[in-house]
Amino acid sequence: MILCIDQAISPELLSRVKATLAETDFRDGRETAGWHARTVKQNEQADGRRPEIAELRQEVAKALQANPLFQMAARPRRMKPLMFSRYQEGMTYGNHVDDAIMATPQGAMRTDLSFTLFINDPDSYEGGELLVDSTAGEQTYKLPAGALILYPSSTLHRVEPVTRGERLAVVGWAQSQVRDPQQREILFDLDTTRRQEFESNGKTRTFDMLSKSLTNLIRMWAEV
Repeated sequence: MILCIDQAISPELLSRVKATLAETDFRDGRETAGWHARTVKQNEQADGRRPEIAELRQEVAKALQANPLFQMAARPRRMKPLMFSRYQEGMTYGNHVDDAIMATPQGAMRTDLSFTLFINDPDSYEGGELLVDSTAGEQTYKLPAGALILYPSSTLHRVEPVTRGERLAVVGWAQSQVRDPQQREILFDLDTTRRQEFESNGKTRTFDMLSKSLTNLIRMWAEV
């Protein structure tokens, strides 16, 4: 399942991200790439050792974990510290698949889901689309500032070359409580349906039965 989430963070937080990135230092993005990805990765990343970046990554992660759609779709068990990336003219990230295991301060984690949070307006730069190769073919995404795309880490993907301006984004990875992507999609659909039932009719018998089924499936499938 590939999911686009509009306004994944608040406009106020988005403004602070933009302001902080405008004043911070960036490093060669190849420093955090695997040995094979280094050959196709041409971007820059905000220096995570700087206090303002460390604070900002925690604030953005907290906002995403509080986002209902992100929670429903990802059901994150743990997340890798976020990265703030910048692509200037001519920069790109060729075809690659994200590492299956990544290091975190709490230890190694499996990557089930990858996500990109777009920071600047799509009209401010040309190129820079995220291209995801799925069973439906290649699909490109260039979302509004503050919007996020969540997709399986198992997919082959790339960032097309930026031909004008600069592309700013937050990228991250999550290990889900539910490992199987088909199970996650079933839970997402069921949770969406029960919320729609509650919004339309309140706490009905139908809502209760949907909640029961959702809860018991999570109990059956979750790894905690």
